[in-house]
Amino acid sequence: MSNASTSTNMRLKLPLICLLLQLLLIILFAVFVRYDGDTDPSDWFRRKAQENATDADNEFYFRYPSFQDVHVMIFVGFGFLMTFLKKYGYSSVGFNFVLAAFSLQWATLVQGWLHGMKEDGKIHIGVESMINADFCTGSVLISFGALLGKTSPAQLLVMTVFEAALFSINEFVLLSVLEVKDAGGSMTIHTFGAYFGLTIARVLYRAHLDKSRQREGAVYHSDLFAMIGTLYLWMFWPSFNSAVTSLGSAQHRTALNTYYSLAACTLATFATSSVVNQEGKLDMVHIQNAALAGGVALGTAGEMMITPSGSMIVGLIAGVISTLGFRFLTPILDSKLKVQDTCGVHNLHGMPGILGGVVGAILASLATKEAYGDGLQDVFPLLEDQRSASAQGCYQALALAVTLGFALVGGTIVGFVMKLPIWGAPADTQCFTDQPYWELPEEDWGDGELVPVKIEEPEKLT
Repeated sequence: MSNASTSTNMRLKLPLICLLLQLLLIILFAVFVRYDGDTDPSDWFRRKAQENATDADNEFYFRYPSFQDVHVMIFVGFGFLMTFLKKYGYSSVGFNFVLAAFSLQWATLVQGWLHGMKEDGKIHIGVESMINADFCTGSVLISFGALLGKTSPAQLLVMTVFEAALFSINEFVLLSVLEVKDAGGSMTIHTFGAYFGLTIARVLYRAHLDKSRQREGAVYHSDLFAMIGTLYLWMFWPSFNSAVTSLGSAQHRTALNTYYSLAACTLATFATSSVVNQEGKLDMVHIQNAALAGGVALGTAGEMMITPSGSMIVGLIAGVISTLGFRFLTPILDSKLKVQDTCGVHNLHGMPGILGGVVGAILASLATKEAYGDGLQDVFPLLEDQRSASAQGCYQALALAVTLGFALVGGTIVGFVMKLPIWGAPADTQCFTDQPYWELPEEDWGDGELVPVKIEEPEKLT
């Protein structure tokens, strides 16, 4: 058995890591986690009696539809978006599945310790806890996209342990300490996940990745599978951005703004993709990814009074810069900065996430009672009597800088942990292929090249 095949053998590593993590999660849930007031039967029926409430007032009926959409985005949208690699489909969907399943449990705990501890010292969870855990998972999967095809499942689980914790700490600093607005996660989810993953990619740089570059591409059917992920993400992104906003006009406005931003972004993506091609042809990589940048860029400002036309402008800008990033910046990151960004998360999540944070800071600094009316307290409660609009804008900008700091420092440290040789990383010759980690169907497992086949003519009857 070769050294490469020995090092990637997960027979002991993967079961040990998965089972130890799950057992630890079960113990921690047993000690710390309890149902919240809308989930516990005693608390709920007591509340119904005291407040003359009905079952229709339970938070489940207000939040669960949004949770369903977000959950589909995490498991189907992100999973299939990454199936574009022609020989990495099992790993794209499969690793996405296991990372998400672990992350949502671990995030529930860390977010609960930071945000949801009650007087009894317990974490009280409900449907909103599920949404927030999925948000953390989304950030993990963004980082996974930067490392796609170059890491083992053990490495990725180790990354998730650290990233879910750092994500939750950064989220706590932004939302509870700085008290900024970022309901759709332009900063907390997209910017953090992108630059955390990109920093790890830099630490794990492979000087000899050319030995596997022939597999770092798509075939016709793999691009179609990836487009399934794109369409799921595109359709449900308004729910993603509005899932935890204040009920009523703020949630309605967030969904609407995201809806129009995505639409404008899509047209901008098609236009830019055609312009940058000398023959005016479209690039499926641009369409799969850059068309989603409008949703990323509205994550912070979606609930603000950006107006529908303003949302379209942001979506248009996001589509243009994302497409240009795929066309021009990704090769520079690879060749000059030694950042091998497989999925182009810098273009889909990084730059649009920063754009979203900047737009949010500008709109916060312009917020007025005249524009929001009594709804100002839903979006910017501190503007009532504690902060000026300009101060809120400064805090929003500071939050973006804090997020980048957490991502870059945290990604560097975690990258060196993942670089340890014990995690079974694939060799340079085994990247972008399912072979090291999956049982595969009996078929020709080449590199996707078309091979001409000579067809002999049948013998003529004499």
